[in-house]
Amino acid sequence: MKIPRNVLWFEVLLYMSLVLDALSIAFQDRTPSGDITESTIMVATVLAACLILLLFYFVWLAAQRRKNWPRWVLIASLVLSVISLFQIVGDDGLQVDSAIEVVSCALTAAGLYLSFTGDAKGWFNA
Repeated sequence: MKIPRNVLWFEVLLYMSLVLDALSIAFQDRTPSGDITESTIMVATVLAACLILLLFYFVWLAAQRRKNWPRWVLIASLVLSVISLFQIVGDDGLQVDSAIEVVSCALTAAGLYLSFTGDAKGWFNA
């Protein structure tokens, strides 16, 4: 069965967003300080990488296996990302990694919008 156009764009946009998230992690400041040790930074980086891989799996489940629940998990993840982004930008201002996150959130929002509209309706199983 051929994948609908909106579902294909959903998949492409969310994969692009996750690649940008991986780049954002690469640009984060990893300088140990009095509050944050080197091992804490390493654990946070590994956890972030695992979360990105999990989200890749959710996008694949939604687009290729036609599962509906991963879209809702991705929406919840987007909401949490936007809340976190507002806090980071409010505290530190707009930096390279947070600017990448803004673009990533926009791509995710556009992809999720497409997954609920047009020819994507009826593609996902409840």
